[in-house]
Amino acid sequence: MHIVQLHHSRLPVAGYGGAQRIVVWLAYALAELGHDVTVAAAPGTALPGLRCVALDPNELYSATFDVRHVVPGPFDVLHFHGPPLLAPTIPYVHTLHGNMGPGRQADARAICVSENHAQRHGTRSFVHNGVRLDEYRYEERKGDFDLFMARLHSVKGWRTAVSIARRCRIKLVLAGGWRPSFSRYVRFVGEVSGERKRYLLAAARCLWMPVQWDDPCPVNVLEALASGTPVIGTPRGSLPELVGPDGGGIGATEEELIAVRRRLDEWNPAMVRARAERFFSHLRMARDYVRMYEHLLTHGALPPGRRADAAES
Repeated sequence: MHIVQLHHSRLPVAGYGGAQRIVVWLAYALAELGHDVTVAAAPGTALPGLRCVALDPNELYSATFDVRHVVPGPFDVLHFHGPPLLAPTIPYVHTLHGNMGPGRQADARAICVSENHAQRHGTRSFVHNGVRLDEYRYEERKGDFDLFMARLHSVKGWRTAVSIARRCRIKLVLAGGWRPSFSRYVRFVGEVSGERKRYLLAAARCLWMPVQWDDPCPVNVLEALASGTPVIGTPRGSLPELVGPDGGGIGATEEELIAVRRRLDEWNPAMVRARAERFFSHLRMARDYVRMYEHLLTHGALPPGRRADAAES
């Protein structure tokens, strides 16, 4: 198939850019699976080995946008990473990367990024995010610290992680934007990327994700699994389906989270990494999107998503 991936950002994005990195990993994975891939994104986009064309990001989601003005056809599927204002005549889907406002539901061409995300938006169509595993460092032996790596926003639960570090007297490395004040048990390292980020993910005893909101499909959880690092999180959003019984543990209160951490020896790095390899690789993500495209082209509608623990067909 000729599949066009459309995004309003310049790719690859500087800094974190979770959704933008998903677009890049998906484009490469589709090409690895033998498909003809074009990436249409903001000027300056350059992805070695892929066909990239520039488009005006202000026009992408306008009522007058026509992909044929920037991408030579013929096309099989257009894949927007945001809902188009006007439905094109070419078969298309769009990924919903975030949460919509209260009471709003996804349309018939929307693909959510987890089963929980889909249920909350009135659809059954979803594809879990996947990471490019070879970009991450795997370590069998872990260091002497726990890790929190996310924006330092209240909904991400960083205060819960800090509170538990103080109560249990464990070393916690906090990586993210903004710098609050901490105790001697917590070390702040700011935003991280590249080799520093890969080291922290691989060397940490666990990744803390005590989120206080319904996170659709956080990439940092998948990055930790790819690094062989178990995840400790709350039962919000997609966390239970991503972490699973072999990737870490879930707790609703500080006491439950502390009890989960006491069980860290139950999750060896090889088991955690195997979960990422089976369910959350960029190739698994691409195969699931191809399944969506093919069903749309054959039946004119999107199929239900495939759970993380479902075998690939």
